[in-house]
Amino acid sequence: MSAQPPSVPLEAEPSQSLKQTPQHPPVNYPTHATKEETDRLNGIKETPTQFEGNGEADTQRSPPFSSPRHKKSGSLRVNGTSKEQKPPKLLVQDFRDRSGQQLTSLIFDDKPKPKKPERTQTELVSGRKAGATWDRSHIHFAPFSVPLKRRLQTLMVLSHTLSIALFLTAFFLLCAIPLFWPLLFPYTIYVLLSAAPHSGTLSHRSPFLRSLPIWSLFASYFPARLHRSSRLEPTRKYIFGYHPHGIISHGAFATFATEACGFSTLFPGITNTLLTLDSNFRVPLYRDYALAMGLASVSRESCENILTKGGANGEGMGRAITIVVGGARESLDAQPHSHLRLVLKRRKGFVKLAIRTGADLVPVLAFGENELYEQVTSDSHPFVHRFQLMVKKCMGFTIPLFHARGVFNYDVGLMPYRKPLNVVVGSPVKVVQVRKGEKVDERYVEELHAAYVTELERIWEEWKDVFGVEKGVELKIVE
Repeated sequence: MSAQPPSVPLEAEPSQSLKQTPQHPPVNYPTHATKEETDRLNGIKETPTQFEGNGEADTQRSPPFSSPRHKKSGSLRVNGTSKEQKPPKLLVQDFRDRSGQQLTSLIFDDKPKPKKPERTQTELVSGRKAGATWDRSHIHFAPFSVPLKRRLQTLMVLSHTLSIALFLTAFFLLCAIPLFWPLLFPYTIYVLLSAAPHSGTLSHRSPFLRSLPIWSLFASYFPARLHRSSRLEPTRKYIFGYHPHGIISHGAFATFATEACGFSTLFPGITNTLLTLDSNFRVPLYRDYALAMGLASVSRESCENILTKGGANGEGMGRAITIVVGGARESLDAQPHSHLRLVLKRRKGFVKLAIRTGADLVPVLAFGENELYEQVTSDSHPFVHRFQLMVKKCMGFTIPLFHARGVFNYDVGLMPYRKPLNVVVGSPVKVVQVRKGEKVDERYVEELHAAYVTELERIWEEWKDVFGVEKGVELKIVE
């Protein structure tokens, strides 16, 4: 129980004189000290007094204080103080009366402390914070502490993406040196007249170049993986239909133009050739690089020569070609996080080629090919889309307005995003070859085309959840 502060000095009994106490400096006592403790500390003895009664006070007492707070907080509030306001100090004062007797009293030191003068704050106007624009920038730069392996992966993908430009630059640099003119002139004539891209002999193909370890760096950039759903007999010949085209078809190059994903291990005894535009084989230096990688022209003559010449029996047995069926038109629909639109309804030329050559049709679906780049949509820029279609009609190819990441940043550039590529090879659709000179039955073409689309849809439905296709994205067969 807290002692109430005395309002008057303590008085001694009239018949007794107070003992003389020496002078001493004021001492601070706690506010919760009782009267007995205070008298004992001041040297005042009180004679016991006898009281009569039943032990209860006659005066009315206030109800007991109850608070949900801590006991100490409650006692402070009862005494009129709070945690924020410190209680006043208890001081001991000695003074003498007229008779010379020394009296001792306890008082509270509740004199208000002088307040500190308030600081006058002037108005400040600050300029722009240095570096704030960089914090709000939408371009995120790559750190310097990137592992060497990732740097080499980026270098390989960059080299492949700019391969045509790099070989053209090297050719023009050689043309600037007169010492090389006697070599470059006959070489240019050879490039224009060479039949190697569509002869079907594959004489320029280099298994050593296709198996170099640098291509594993290229494939692991995404990373890209090749999967098969059934075995392919090496005694047959095949036409692989690759879907979708994407922007640059990185998945087709990684899985069918190199051994980085183990094509020869999954399909032993099968020699596969990736087909591209015939105009690519008119680019000096680049055409030799493409032929060494096993690429060939996508022309009808080239396809028939590959599938009917060479092989184990000299008639194309064990050979295969890979055609990106959707072509340049499908590249304009390569949008990430949207429906997979395949240009396939009216594409039946590869089915007729299979009937004439006796090659089985094998659908191939690349999950993630359309996620590598972002491009201008036809809905938001219709005039640009019409111009692209006009260029495709006149020149056979088109130029998508695309972007992805850069070499040293993650937001702007021509480098593809690091998104997984999973290329699934489906089950073959058996094809019966017609005799040479016979007309292809259109009903049989429709039947094979429908079976091909059915197998393609089966691959999509079976593996779309495994390879992380977003919910709501569907496969649509258009045009």
